[in-house]
Amino acid sequence: MRRLRVGDEVVVIRGEDKGKRGKITRILAERDLVVIEGVNSVKRHIRQTPNRPGGILEVEAPIHASKVMALDPESGKPTRVRVKVEDGKKQRVGKSGAALPVSGR
Repeated sequence: MRRLRVGDEVVVIRGEDKGKRGKITRILAERDLVVIEGVNSVKRHIRQTPNRPGGILEVEAPIHASKVMALDPESGKPTRVRVKVEDGKKQRVGKSGAALPVSGR
C-alpha cells in the first residue's frame, strides 16, 4: 500500500516551496515523484503549431515524494502515514489515529 495517493492533501517539507499545501494530481511511481497543484511551478516555452498558439505556460513540475508529508485530517498538521489493519482491510492512518480519506479519481 502506498503512503500517498492521488487527491491527498499534502504539505511540502523541503526546498524552495517549503510550507506550501496542495492536492496531489499525479504520481510517477517508477521515479517516486508526485505532482502537486500550485506547487513547484515552472515556465515552459511552447512552440506555435497550426492547432494552438505558442507562448509561455506555467506548469507544475514533479517533486520527490520524500519531500512531502500528508496532512492529518483531524489536526491539519503534517503527519507520517502508517498502515492499520481493521477487519482484514488496510487503512492509512495519521498520527492522531484518524484514517486518511480515500480519494476517488
